[in-house]
Amino acid sequence: MDKNFKVRLTVGISMFIVALIALYTFNGTPLKIIFGLFALVSAVELLSFFKKKHGYNRLILVIVELGFLFYGTLFVAQIDTSHFWYIILGVPGYDVFAYLFGKAFGGKIFGKARPFPKISKNKTWEGTILGIVMSLAMVSILMAVRGTFSDDWIYLLCGPLALAGDLFESYLKRQFKVKDSNEILIKYPFFEKLELLVGGSEGHGGFLDRIDSTAFTSAMLLVISLFI
Repeated sequence: MDKNFKVRLTVGISMFIVALIALYTFNGTPLKIIFGLFALVSAVELLSFFKKKHGYNRLILVIVELGFLFYGTLFVAQIDTSHFWYIILGVPGYDVFAYLFGKAFGGKIFGKARPFPKISKNKTWEGTILGIVMSLAMVSILMAVRGTFSDDWIYLLCGPLALAGDLFESYLKRQFKVKDSNEILIKYPFFEKLELLVGGSEGHGGFLDRIDSTAFTSAMLLVISLFI
């Protein structure tokens, strides 16, 4: 088990415990506040990218990502505890299983072929497909237990949307030639301490890297829900 994975695992478990406590305290309001604060720091990280690169195309990408953070936060703010579980299982569930299956089976079925070589070269077909399958399976099981397929079917999109959100952020960072969302801000003392909450040093990502998929998914679910 490499150091990077250990840090991500420790931070992931810690964040899950905090989220679980916040979710079942005061009707989930603390969790919604935490998500909003994460989105705010993510926006600051995002704007810091301009210290490295400029340009109108990059400005448009940043505005779009800021929109995902804003509308994703709005969606999280208005859903109840039971529906938030779909997001927890569908989005972080996809991320975790895609990573684990990618590490365990990457290259063993599809060889060296990669699904998104120009955007995220480390993603494997095995990890991507099995991550989405596990996300769909977990959300489907929860819906079956609750008997809410007809009302909550849009949450089946969490896995594919999580992938899309991750790819969009990867593309955005490539345009700015940024590896981790915290690599610029972490050089400042205040943010260096703040970034300890999500893994600390460069190489472990920042706040945006932690909630990019969730913000994108939530924003898209908000849009879809408005039309149905």
